[in-house]
Amino acid sequence: MHHRVTLIPGDGIGPEVAQATQRVLEATGVQFQWDTAIIGDQAQHTFGTTLPQSALDSIKRNKVALKAPLTTPIGSGFRSVNVALRQTLDLYACLRPYKVYPGVQHAPYKDADIVVVRENTEDLYSGIEFAKDSPEAAQLLEFVFSTTGERIKEDSAVSLKVISQAASRRIVTFAFEYARQNNRRKVTAVHKANILKYSDGLFLDTARQVAEGYPDMEFTDIVVDALCMQLVRSPQQFDVLVLPNFYGDFISDLCAGLVGGLGLAPGANIGDNMAVFEPTHGSAPKYAGKNKANPMAMMLSGVMMLRYLGERDSADKLEKAIAEVIAEGKDVTYDLKPDPADSTAVGTSQVADAVIEKVKRG
Repeated sequence: MHHRVTLIPGDGIGPEVAQATQRVLEATGVQFQWDTAIIGDQAQHTFGTTLPQSALDSIKRNKVALKAPLTTPIGSGFRSVNVALRQTLDLYACLRPYKVYPGVQHAPYKDADIVVVRENTEDLYSGIEFAKDSPEAAQLLEFVFSTTGERIKEDSAVSLKVISQAASRRIVTFAFEYARQNNRRKVTAVHKANILKYSDGLFLDTARQVAEGYPDMEFTDIVVDALCMQLVRSPQQFDVLVLPNFYGDFISDLCAGLVGGLGLAPGANIGDNMAVFEPTHGSAPKYAGKNKANPMAMMLSGVMMLRYLGERDSADKLEKAIAEVIAEGKDVTYDLKPDPADSTAVGTSQVADAVIEKVKRG
């Protein structure tokens, strides 16, 4: 079957890991027509915007995109283009599976297998903020005082944590549906409802309501700080985690550490009728053009894309090939070697060569 997919090469190491992933996907025999679109830092220089309408139109038209990491300034400048992309296309579910592959040297546990389902559109990342000393902040501070009697310091900046019942219901429903369709056993809602009784309390109450509709699935809940401790101590007790946006961000990175690092952390952002697949890691501009970056997170995102497209046999074949390369430990990048300074580490394109050889052997 022929699939038309928007390809977003990204910034920094993005073009290198994107090319490696294209090659291994095509080696499966699945037919692709790639529609290249530029988003991010390169788009800013070319079009004067990080999120050109032409790129959005391509994703809307094709319904599926494969995206390499983008560069976003920290603490200043434009808001995250990743966040803007998810919100603009209503890609409300961030799906990130974390599994330890045999042969990974730096995974503290050998049997961790956790899926993180993160709400993508609201919470602290809704983008509703008020700058210090702005008239809007002054009005907000006065409103808070007049309605609650609480006086916020006048030199404060404020970001709103927004949790809606509608967004909570659909992300928890997504988590349960994913669990059921993929033979998972348990869904755990993550929250801080013991302190944030209205916002996280609404998320938890909604999760409990949704869980009643899935009597075949085990449901639990846990406060986010306790989750962090339990993930470090015994991650095997968790299966599918469903979280509000903010918690989902840093719990994702924690889980990546459990399976050997961000170089093995794939992801997808999924809406009702379209999806963007991307690695969890950043653009690592200092490694750009050096043929050094581990492409496996993006390759595994490609595996997720194949499954989304209904190409399950090809997805299984590609994942098996990647796992075999990891297990052998020979044709892997520096981050997967016992000693990162190991001179036998190979480059990005050489990893693709090794995976392709495994794919062709079947």
